[in-house]
Amino acid sequence: MVDMNKIMQQAQEMQKKFAEVQSERGKKEYHGSAGGEMIKVIIKGTGEMKSLKIDPTLFDKEEVEILEDLILAAFNDAKKKMDDDSQGSLSNMMDGMKIPPGLKGMF
Repeated sequence: MVDMNKIMQQAQEMQKKFAEVQSERGKKEYHGSAGGEMIKVIIKGTGEMKSLKIDPTLFDKEEVEILEDLILAAFNDAKKKMDDDSQGSLSNMMDGMKIPPGLKGMF
């Protein structure tokens, strides 16, 4: 038989740990680059772009589309690193939880 009080207690613990993970992630920065580091992006753990560095050799009017694509790629590189880090933190958080067999699929 499933003890609902125990499940609620575990859910509260998980919610607290999730808030801690989110808080920690918000303090981190993630670096991304594209085009052999000709475009560099730093985003905060909140997903906000903090800085953008562009190699001056890319300022050719005929290559604006390439520049736009590289900026997009650098941002996505940094965002992927942030998402991977977040997923790893959540996995680590769940390792210590004792979830009843019937509820494991929910998490």
